Amino acid sequence: MAQTPREFPQRPPNLAEMGVDPDRPLLLVDVDEVLGLFMQGFGRFLEDRGLEFRVDRFALFQNIYRPGETQHLPIDEGRSHFDDFFRLGCGDMEPAPGATQALRTLSQRANVVILTNAPGPARMARARWLARHGMDYPLVLNTGPKGPSAAAMAGQMRAQAAFIDDLISNLDSVAETAPAVSRFQMVADPRLRPLAPSAPDRHRRIDDWRELREAIEASVF
Repeated sequence: MAQTPREFPQRPPNLAEMGVDPDRPLLLVDVDEVLGLFMQGFGRFLEDRGLEFRVDRFALFQNIYRPGETQHLPIDEGRSHFDDFFRLGCGDMEPAPGATQALRTLSQRANVVILTNAPGPARMARARWLARHGMDYPLVLNTGPKGPSAAAMAGQMRAQAAFIDDLISNLDSVAETAPAVSRFQMVADPRLRPLAPSAPDRHRRIDDWRELREAIEASVF
């Protein structure tokens, strides 16, 4: 059985408790649509419930439909399925191509910390998923914008830090609270890439993990 990754509370994220070396670069990495193909896993979960997940827009609840209908499910119903997925099915998700190998290489010279907005009840399921796919790095569950947590952790480092996420809102939050942290946008699901908002003037976007690894190495090493 895979070992469960170490888990740490959101506030305050204490790097010493995580065993992080402050003299090595720090990589803060999101999970859904960065390390894992969340939309694909969620879509399969909905199909098992007789629903459809149509990738019509870079959104979540507005993409859930009953077969044959043109109006998406009410938001509250979609949110209920989302909560159930994290309680019951979030282990059924494939890793993003190249993610495990890229982090393994980067971790030889840097500290890797997983910073995810998964809901609290999914803590153990998320930890087991990461361990099962060879990404058993320290795990921090965040609530809301990620900038404050990123700033708190980067502020404890004597080396460079980088942040990787798929959402512009989280990247903007880190830019505001921790502007010295290098920021990269990654969208793992090919279906979402043409739909995902980006801001290349503020955050570098790279959707391939091999290329992203090289860019991170150039940025923090």
